Amino acid sequence: MLPARPQARHCAARGDVHKPSSIVGGGICALVVIRQYTFKEEAVQSTFGMVLIKEYQVLLPCSVEEYQVGQLFSVAEASKNNTGGGEGIEVLRNEPYEKDGEKGQYTHKIYHIHSKVPSFIQMFAPEGALVFHEKAWNAYPYCRTIVTNEYMKDDFFIKIETWHKLDMGTTENPHGLSPEEWEEAEVVPIDIADRSQVDDVDYKPEEDPAIFHSEKTGRGPLGPGWKKELHNSNCPYMTAYKLVTVHFRWWGLQGRVENFIHKQEKRLFTNFHRQLFCWLDRWVNLTMDDIRRMEEETQRELDLMRNEGSVRGMKAGED
Repeated sequence: MLPARPQARHCAARGDVHKPSSIVGGGICALVVIRQYTFKEEAVQSTFGMVLIKEYQVLLPCSVEEYQVGQLFSVAEASKNNTGGGEGIEVLRNEPYEKDGEKGQYTHKIYHIHSKVPSFIQMFAPEGALVFHEKAWNAYPYCRTIVTNEYMKDDFFIKIETWHKLDMGTTENPHGLSPEEWEEAEVVPIDIADRSQVDDVDYKPEEDPAIFHSEKTGRGPLGPGWKKELHNSNCPYMTAYKLVTVHFRWWGLQGRVENFIHKQEKRLFTNFHRQLFCWLDRWVNLTMDDIRRMEEETQRELDLMRNEGSVRGMKAGED
């Protein structure tokens, strides 16, 4: 049997944004405003009051090293699948960074997502307000994403931090939250092979790990007992621990919006990692040099696609 997972807890967490001891981002858009942010997050000067924190755990049948390539490949593909009709992703910068002993890849993207938010948010957002600047520091195996919105400012933030670890979801509190924060956070396991975790509107047979078989690696399909089988096989494995902090401070909408965002983050993480596994044969033999060339090509494609055709990709339903 698999080692026991940490028990899920649920409560709206309180206090300042956590400063970790040591992402590419975890969703189509993560929204955050943090004053005086440093690479190590040693100088967070804002107090946001009530926030909602959840840790999403995604067990995957690949190694930590494989996932680094697979994640970047899948981010590029997902970006193209969600760009068109005047909306989508615009890449401004994608370059190496080094700061205070931390080094990795820095990206700055703009997300144009007006039609991808529910109507109850569109009602309060004037034209041009639903444009977000995402800044991500990918110091793999640790990643962090910060996104700002000029209109909502401190009233609206999401922060996503991810640790990728060689385990089966058994690491307790991998982000080093304080005992009080960890007690109030909710742990949410995601099973990429569980059809019941996928919205009907999102389901595609070609992106179903319960059906997919990798010709290059022999992995899949993932049956109901795939986690137990993974534990007893020679197949590589790892867990992505994605800590999501959500805050929204508009009177009368706070709880509704924060819960809606977490629902969408879980949906994004589930769909993305199902795709990542089912695209395994497309990326498993790629190198990081291949990925960087692909990212440059994708950046050019996105610039063309954004202003052509109709809106593409996942849309948010109502809560």
